[in-house]
Amino acid sequence: MIQLYEQGAYLVNGTEIVKENEETDAVLLQKTGKPADKEEAKKATIAYGILKEHNTSDNMDKLKIKFDRLTSHDITFVGIIQTARASGLEKFPVPYVLTNCHNSLCAVGGTINEDDHMFGLSCAKKYGGIYVPPHQAVIHQFAREMLAGGGHMILGSDSHTRYGALGTMAMGEGGPEIVKQLLSQTYDINMPEVVAVYLTGKPQKGVGPQDIALAIIGEVFKNGYVKNKVMEFVGDGVENLSVDYRIGVDVMTTETTCLSSIWKTDSAVKEFYEIHKRPQDYKELNPGKVAYYDGLIYVDLSTIKPMIAMPFHPSNTYEIDELNANLLDILDEVEKNALVSLDNNKVEYKLKDKVKNGRLYVEQGEIAGCAGGGFENICDAADILRGKTIGNDEFTLNIYPASQPVMMELVKNGSIADLMAAGATIRTAFCGPCFGAGDVPCNNGLSIRHSTRNFPNREGSKVTNGQIASVALMDARSIAATAANKGFLTSAAEFDGEFTKPKYFFDSSIYENRVFDGVGKADPSVEIKFGPNIVDWPEMTFLTDDMILKVVSEIHDPVTTTDELIPSGETSSYRSNPLGLAEFTLSRKDPAYVGRAKAVQAAEKARLAGEDICAANAELKEVYEKIAEKFTIDPKQTEIGSTIYAVKPGDGSAREQAASCQKVLGGYANIAQEYATKRYRSNLINWGMLPFTFDGELPFENGDYLFIKDIKKAITDKISTVKAYVVNKGMKEFELTLGEMTDDEREIILKGCLINYNKR
Repeated sequence: MIQLYEQGAYLVNGTEIVKENEETDAVLLQKTGKPADKEEAKKATIAYGILKEHNTSDNMDKLKIKFDRLTSHDITFVGIIQTARASGLEKFPVPYVLTNCHNSLCAVGGTINEDDHMFGLSCAKKYGGIYVPPHQAVIHQFAREMLAGGGHMILGSDSHTRYGALGTMAMGEGGPEIVKQLLSQTYDINMPEVVAVYLTGKPQKGVGPQDIALAIIGEVFKNGYVKNKVMEFVGDGVENLSVDYRIGVDVMTTETTCLSSIWKTDSAVKEFYEIHKRPQDYKELNPGKVAYYDGLIYVDLSTIKPMIAMPFHPSNTYEIDELNANLLDILDEVEKNALVSLDNNKVEYKLKDKVKNGRLYVEQGEIAGCAGGGFENICDAADILRGKTIGNDEFTLNIYPASQPVMMELVKNGSIADLMAAGATIRTAFCGPCFGAGDVPCNNGLSIRHSTRNFPNREGSKVTNGQIASVALMDARSIAATAANKGFLTSAAEFDGEFTKPKYFFDSSIYENRVFDGVGKADPSVEIKFGPNIVDWPEMTFLTDDMILKVVSEIHDPVTTTDELIPSGETSSYRSNPLGLAEFTLSRKDPAYVGRAKAVQAAEKARLAGEDICAANAELKEVYEKIAEKFTIDPKQTEIGSTIYAVKPGDGSAREQAASCQKVLGGYANIAQEYATKRYRSNLINWGMLPFTFDGELPFENGDYLFIKDIKKAITDKISTVKAYVVNKGMKEFELTLGEMTDDEREIILKGCLINYNKR
């Protein structure tokens, strides 16, 4: 049972829940001797205490956070360091870890992936960072093993930066926010609301962390219950979960669209730090005697059953037993809903044809990455598969331990041998199965994965090329049970054996021998190694008084993911080349976008060069004539850019390229009903793009030109609502909203991007 409280709630002594209602004062008076004091009780959450310790402003409503540590991987750190270098970087002010777990296969683009790795190593030497070579660890496992600390805050450029189970409040943001920290600037947010996740009971046998996570995601994603809030895990059920189990739940909180997560800590977490030879990093964390939460999610762990998230979102959840009992009806519903995610592309998407003798057959299983590749997950999978075989038909099983230390222990305790004997293949630490690089199933294939996301194309297929496959998310245990049944969907609750639960031993020598640790040892004399694909950011211009925008893409999906804005997978090899990567923008959603954006950009380039603007884009002659009927403007002083409209863009990855690729193609704004995540809106702002919102019937359509008068004045004067005009619809007037921005964010917009802001 999962229950969402409609109002806030008080937690007394970490165990007793008091709902916020007309009887709250009386109940609290009886239990504590004091009536309710909401403002004081808000300060008693774990989250508030950590945020207060890291806030550099004198205002707890307007936070300016400095993080203790930073972390990035090899499809983000090149762009981040290039941005920071262009902004005056001299050395890393805090420990900054550069892991190589996304482009580690070096399989696409010739030398360019390994060139990025050598760039990272040379920068770690020059600026004083930590460099983790390919195949050693996925970004989040290394952070858990070597970076997290009780009461600390970590900022990462990957959206699944979540170490709350270890007592670390961590956030995944776009690269520019990492740049700000590297330049000793701050992460500026309003004090977030805090929602308690009250765990009670004990999971049933066969139920794993992914099952708990999916059950929660299914309840809170669509209603936005925790959007941009902190999830704080408390309750007597926490102690019934191993630390590996807690980590597996915690990493998936990203899929709720929460800002961050934090858990109460106990002796099990203390033991984790001792095992990893960092006992000094443990800190006991508990809410105060009376803590107030802005919402509460009550989770009875004992009632949750093995789950599956069907394509194409982690919130599309069912109990596996429910799916098997209503197979054709649910598959039919999934097929119909998929047409929205696939935007009615000309591909035939089928799932019902996978039903054989009343059972759902899948072609592939994956246990991988920061969510699935943990020690306990793989040991439990080995217990289920020991002495069995996955068979010799279409079904395959691939397993990626999350780090070399985890792999080493799985080798020593025999789990790897058991899995290999069953027919599984064992790979090194790699994030590819989470973002569509490697292990792509066959056309129309269905892959069940203990990984983080199942968005369209996350398995590597290309809808615009007529290829379609899909991912369903499951826990490692049910994936193993399915494998033991040779690909027929099976709940781990059917496993009648015992889980052996071997003890984990951490071999630190693996990292001591291979990881470069340059913290505090920056060497300015080191020359950075550049490959031919590592390209500087193009120059970007300051905001002009007025602006002309052409709508070049119009997306009406309920949610648009960052994967749809800039595809993952093989495109990741070009992440160090802003213009090269930009060629892929919206390629799997609106293939005509890049051409349309470039046509608009040609006019802006002509304006900046003092050339004939209308010769570069003949459409603008009529645009200027229409504007002149109402306003006097100087075309040479009015910037021309493109914009996209999407209902709710930015769900998913933190990758800044979802915004920066639009910017380098001349994108100056987004228009949305709302933004799916704070991090995507922040990425827009940091790249100098206006984050407009508009709610209502659209007054414009794809291909229309919009004119915004006095946009610079609106930014300078902190005007949140601006008038805009649809030029080719008789200068039809409508209003766009900018929303709240900090003074620094406004200055970044005025200067055109974060790089220009830091050059001031």
